[in-house]
Amino acid sequence: MTLAPAEALTVAGRRVRYRVSGDGPPVVLLHGIGRTLDDFADQHHGLARDHRVVSVDLPGHGGSAPLDVPHTLPTLASAVTDALDAVGVTGPAHLVGNSLGGALAMRLAVDDPSRAASLVLVNSAGFGREVTFALRLLALPFARLLLRPHPAIARRTERAIFHDPAYVTEARIATALAAAREPHAARVMLEVVRSLGTWRGVRPQWRAELLDAVAALDLPTLVVWGERDLVLPVRHLTNARTRFPQARTHLFPDTGHMPQIEQAADFEALVRRFWSETGGAAAG
Repeated sequence: MTLAPAEALTVAGRRVRYRVSGDGPPVVLLHGIGRTLDDFADQHHGLARDHRVVSVDLPGHGGSAPLDVPHTLPTLASAVTDALDAVGVTGPAHLVGNSLGGALAMRLAVDDPSRAASLVLVNSAGFGREVTFALRLLALPFARLLLRPHPAIARRTERAIFHDPAYVTEARIATALAAAREPHAARVMLEVVRSLGTWRGVRPQWRAELLDAVAALDLPTLVVWGERDLVLPVRHLTNARTRFPQARTHLFPDTGHMPQIEQAADFEALVRRFWSETGGAAAG
């Protein structure tokens, strides 16, 4: 089985890049800020053996057009919901999100609990104030100058994401550069960053509200972290255990911000075991 190519469809007059593969209980894969659905290519391919897997480029990311309203967690969640409706995923799905995508998965579950069978939160935003200095700088007035697409900047960003430099490939750098060169990319990045944080770090208000609401849902939840994450520090996993005491957690040693890539096979096995043992009721 080969990885299905990404396609595009029009949702509410806006282009959305997506990939759908497989049959079975639905799984939705959500990437992080400034990234694309390619961050979940390995998981998409593996899980599609017996699930219907949907990956999307978030609005204003990769091949998806930006929104006509400011890009915030609620507006991103609404747009993803519209995209899921367009590809026929309207019932409960396993929501899997990395970084910003983790916070987005939680937002989707809170906004419409009928769409969530379980949560897999991968180095997820929302569990602490601390975030990489590079993102905090984007809250400052001169931030747009920091978002100029340049190979050296793209390489440095990729190097911060992965603990193992072997994953900083020319293909990943090229993908990051292509996304950064979209005319709307800097505006979208700044809107998202500034809606979620300041130069001091991630705002506490939206985090507290979201985590309280997710805890009240009592969904099967797995929180995964990479021990060497330079973007969102591993101490956030401790915070997640405190806020979601019933959740399962897993720490990957010698792993950066994207365990789904650096530990692809073990990550897939972990997620499959979690779904099997918790019986998350995704609709077939």
